[in-house]
Amino acid sequence: MSKLWGGRFTKKTDQLVEEYTASILFDKELAEEDIQGSLAHVTMLGKCGILPEEDVDKIKDGLLKVQGMIRRGELEFSISDEDIHMNIEKALIDEVGSVGGKLHTGRSRNDQVATDMHLWLRKRVVEFVGLLNKVQEALIEQAKQNLDTIVPGYTHLQRAQPILFAHHLMAYVSMFQRDIERLQESYKRVNMLPLGAGALAGTTFPIDRHFVAQKLGFDGVYENSLDAVSDRDFILEFLSNASMIMMHLSRLSEEFVLWSSTEFRFIELDDAFCTGSSIMPQKKNPDVAELVRGKTGRVYGNLFGLLTVLKSLPLAYNKDMQEDKEGMFDTVRTLQGALQLYAPMIATMKVNKDRMRQAVNQDFSNATDIADYLVNKGMPFRQAHEVIGKTVLYCIQNQKYLLDLKLEEFHQFSKLFDQDIYTVLQPESVVNARNVYGGTAEAQVAGAIERAEAALAGSNAWFEEYYEKSR
Repeated sequence: MSKLWGGRFTKKTDQLVEEYTASILFDKELAEEDIQGSLAHVTMLGKCGILPEEDVDKIKDGLLKVQGMIRRGELEFSISDEDIHMNIEKALIDEVGSVGGKLHTGRSRNDQVATDMHLWLRKRVVEFVGLLNKVQEALIEQAKQNLDTIVPGYTHLQRAQPILFAHHLMAYVSMFQRDIERLQESYKRVNMLPLGAGALAGTTFPIDRHFVAQKLGFDGVYENSLDAVSDRDFILEFLSNASMIMMHLSRLSEEFVLWSSTEFRFIELDDAFCTGSSIMPQKKNPDVAELVRGKTGRVYGNLFGLLTVLKSLPLAYNKDMQEDKEGMFDTVRTLQGALQLYAPMIATMKVNKDRMRQAVNQDFSNATDIADYLVNKGMPFRQAHEVIGKTVLYCIQNQKYLLDLKLEEFHQFSKLFDQDIYTVLQPESVVNARNVYGGTAEAQVAGAIERAEAALAGSNAWFEEYYEKSR
């Protein structure tokens, strides 16, 4: 069979050109969405009197049969038919005869493929909200179990101030909450209908775009036909959001890699999420965390790749835009895998509370509290800072920690020190002294967990509502 567009041509397409320009090897991913859009489109053609109902019914029946063939793996996709749209249309014509060729009335592959991608991506946006909810649930549960676990907090990867381990985990809950909100906000831009824009200028047929939007569950239609077929902002926005999610996962991965090392020994990841060495039998490698960290780069690459493709394209559609799909598909697969693994990996993580406490007891992360102690006794902060710096130096030179010093040793640096300094220096006192909104005090972290659980309940409700809408 000749090309469906071949009437103007006198030569066959070069075989290498066919192979180079065909997209069916990857855009077959859009098969369900292509049929979904076509069913709504042909229904509209019948409603508007553009096609007789008899033809509409034949085309619908044919599309459903083709859909069944695809689902059963019985349809052999062909590079000579270029893309998913023409493969499905050819299969439809083979099934119902020439009436199948009427399906394309009033549309172009340009607005058709854009519609397919909107349909495909909106499902994934909703699914990712659900997957992020699972990661948050695991983090919150670990935080609740570690409200009394104190761990060194770091800046510059140097011991800074003691904090609750729950506080540290809740920082990631906050990060993922922003990711969820960005996905939810982006949904309204994904859920717009381009179909009816034609190749670039609309169509001469009296179509009803809003009817199609309603049938497909879109919130609205594109206002401008040129914009409708050339817009890929919704994909860029998703790739950007995905990049930030992967960045947050990568930061958490780095922490897991460090914390599970012999040098830290703060956590132990479950055997199910680690691998061994082919030569060193003692090894337990945090491969999942490392690979998520590594795969962050490919997601970034997909974002920058599409930005580069689009940066100089004139309106409207250009063949360059065929490059919009593979990076999107790859990012979805990469992010799905990471999020599906991370929730159970966090949930099964063992926390070494004793080791964390030992680390807190063997550092100078309580030094700031001594400075605050002196400030409360009337000493200017800058002077207090110098006093404590000298006190810490004395401890280092004498292989002691601040809690090891006797009161007379403290008096070498300031007579303002009193017996209550030993209470101030206790890790629990240091942590709970920061009893401000967003701080690490146990009461504040418990409040943060309650708020996060409320937000999670709202996010789960959003997921359940929009999951049904996006199907």
